[in-house]
Amino acid sequence: MGWASWAPRAALGLVLTLASGLAPASAGGAEAGAGAVARFGWLDYQGSDPSDAVARPGPGDYRNPILAGYYPDPSITRVGDDYYLVHSTFTWFPGLPVFHSRDLVNWTQIGNAIDRPGMLDFGSLGLSRGVFAPAIEHRDGVFYIVNTCVDCGGNFVITARDPAGPWSDPVWLPDLEEGIDPSLFFDDDGRAYLLNNGPPPGAPLYDGHRAIWIQEFDAGALKTVGPRQLLVDGGIDPSTRPIWIEGPHIIRKDGHYYLIAAEGGTAINHSQVVLRADAPMGPYVPGPVNPILTQRDLDPDRPHPVTSAGHADFVELPNGEWWATFLAVRPYEGDYYNTGRDTYLLPVRWVDGWPRITQPGEAIALTHARPGLPAQPPAPVPTSGPFAVRDEFDGPALPPYWMMARNPRGDWYSLTEDAGFLTLRLTPVGLSDHGNPAFWARRQQHMNALVTTEMHFAPVRPGDRAGLAAVQSDEYWYRFTVERRGKDRVAQVAMRDGPQAPADGRLLASLPVPDDGPLYLRIVARGGAYDFLVATDAAAAGEEWRTVLAGADGKILSTKAANSFIGAMIGPFAQSATAGK
Repeated sequence: MGWASWAPRAALGLVLTLASGLAPASAGGAEAGAGAVARFGWLDYQGSDPSDAVARPGPGDYRNPILAGYYPDPSITRVGDDYYLVHSTFTWFPGLPVFHSRDLVNWTQIGNAIDRPGMLDFGSLGLSRGVFAPAIEHRDGVFYIVNTCVDCGGNFVITARDPAGPWSDPVWLPDLEEGIDPSLFFDDDGRAYLLNNGPPPGAPLYDGHRAIWIQEFDAGALKTVGPRQLLVDGGIDPSTRPIWIEGPHIIRKDGHYYLIAAEGGTAINHSQVVLRADAPMGPYVPGPVNPILTQRDLDPDRPHPVTSAGHADFVELPNGEWWATFLAVRPYEGDYYNTGRDTYLLPVRWVDGWPRITQPGEAIALTHARPGLPAQPPAPVPTSGPFAVRDEFDGPALPPYWMMARNPRGDWYSLTEDAGFLTLRLTPVGLSDHGNPAFWARRQQHMNALVTTEMHFAPVRPGDRAGLAAVQSDEYWYRFTVERRGKDRVAQVAMRDGPQAPADGRLLASLPVPDDGPLYLRIVARGGAYDFLVATDAAAAGEEWRTVLAGADGKILSTKAANSFIGAMIGPFAQSATAGK
């Protein structure tokens, strides 16, 4: 099927020149290789899903997911008529994106809470370590995000008066050093509580045996107060040996305190459970029906499945409605998905004093009636449904949805050196090096996606390369670059498909290209297959694209294959000849 037959035609001309984002800044580290540079004139992203044919929202409806692609572990808070979301980003930088909405449907990223290199140091950690599930709250004019930097400092809190930033440097919470997924609860009497996932009392009884703990929190001094107290040991039914109780939140309604948490791990057995108490510190009693959200009880062969739902957070609207944001995924086959964990939205129904998001056996709705809020105009950058976004690289900074692997090290990119271009200096850092390669990326947000860029690059030395990369982790990636082979300039596709594979990847295909002039590179994702195509500057006049490699194994970019927590990231990449030596 041709792209034009399913891409949204009206969106193809969307051009973004957002001023908010991360501007280039030198941070010390690897030197650029021999001063060689690659210039990228623009990057065009287009995406769609097979479910779009059946998920057609009406005038009063919205479409799930509300944030497509790698936006996991959503946490939501309301301040008056404004709603804010934050998400995990692990060791991608800038991290912890902050979104704003007034209707819970149209969301605009207003910043990143971790946007200064000195706030956290991801070092050489794997791309699925770093900042796990954050939680955002607001009280008395101050926004709080509590979070964990896994293997890079433990639990911390940051604050801001404006959710767009700047956010403070982390204040570390040593009492929670062994736990993850902290969240804050502010009670009506002004007292605050910090809860999180942590080890159970004594030795764990089985793999995945965890507990939920609570401790009072001094929001002024940003420190814990008094002893920690156990809320849940293991999960809802300890006799079933439940695993990975995590992502806890407390909400208050009608004089009761409800503890909601994820249970079952983040794969297909993921779920959300609920307990209730008459005081923040319990004791908590499980609800009569658990889980309150899951998709594990549905036919795996159903059309257009959404799976692995959990990690929910609740928000109350001014009209008394309750809604939940949560993560789930869109597999193209089995448990394979390359888009990471999306953010979904569904209403919370209250039955006999207990909340429910889905009934047993109920599939997550791909379209649903909108919340009872005034409709808002579409967001300037679409986040849901089929769409196209074109970045022209003509602003002072990249839009805030662009990220790099780990903290920036070295002055390897510029938006001002050559106006209208993203310039990358070749550095000796490869995609497998657990470093900070010259690689700016955006999320793959659809099963079917097309990423195209214009590149100006004249390799001189064998091994100098620039082009596009598609990365799931340091061990699982594709590299689509222009290089020098003898006297020829060639377009090449290389792949790394596991920790035992060569660090510099295996060459899969190569095609000679003209020795001068710009080139157009294109990566096409088709579920579990990827195509790599190249064209010269005549492409604008209708030249046929030349296929370098078709039908490459896209499963290596899946969360399952890499045993990771993120989605595939695609974008401009440059590397010098000394990389990997």
